[in-house]
Amino acid sequence: MTTKPATNLLTHNPFSIFGHFVIVTYKNVSSFIQLVASTMVQLFAHLPRRKETIQQLYFVANGSLWTIAFCVTFASIVTILESSFHMKIVIQNDSMVPGFASLLILRELGAVVTALLLTSRIGAGMAAEIGSMKVTEQIDALKMLGINPVRFLIVPRLIASTIGCVLLSIIANMICIFAAMIVADKFLGYPVGVFLTAMRRFVDFQDIVFASIKAFCFGFVIPLVSCYFGFHCKTGADGVGRATTQSVVFSSVAIIVLDFILSYTFSYFY
Repeated sequence: MTTKPATNLLTHNPFSIFGHFVIVTYKNVSSFIQLVASTMVQLFAHLPRRKETIQQLYFVANGSLWTIAFCVTFASIVTILESSFHMKIVIQNDSMVPGFASLLILRELGAVVTALLLTSRIGAGMAAEIGSMKVTEQIDALKMLGINPVRFLIVPRLIASTIGCVLLSIIANMICIFAAMIVADKFLGYPVGVFLTAMRRFVDFQDIVFASIKAFCFGFVIPLVSCYFGFHCKTGADGVGRATTQSVVFSSVAIIVLDFILSYTFSYFY
């Protein structure tokens, strides 16, 4: 009579699986914190590489502008139409729709949608690019030449992503407000003057400031998470693809969680 090896028993033991998960998670979190700390040191210890930073900023901002403009336009249209529909059901009146939609767009929609779209585009691109460099040993070559990979690769992308996300978020908010204004005028019967008057009653300047702070934080997180998975990419094309997928997933989760934390914090200032 044959018995199963002890290793198989340990493999199917739920306590062993949980312990392995805790150990792996601890190692990954520790590695990520070390990468963030190293990036902060390199960011403030040396001047950024100007040419590479400008190239990355062009890749982030110009390459993503039209996609973001197209997506946020329809997102704002859906927001104001759905708000009007549900207000008519609940309170039999949608007179607060222009102000409510403007507030929702500035506080949440513009910055979050912009960050999620940037994650799927530039985040995946960064993870794939650095992952390919890792697989082809280009990062090891930089270390042999005495070049710090964090300063050479991450810092320009971090600066470009942060600036680009803030600029794109501001543009996205303007496009969202304009699209909502047109829809309110053509379909809901609220002229531009009425829309702007309601918007001034609901929206304060601090809403724009808080939205920019959110965009700054989102743009700061995307390259850190993406570059982390790129630096820890496994060998082979499968490893690069897996790193790219993980970067998009974890960056999106980080943006949603960070949005909740910032919204909860800002609620004390309203």
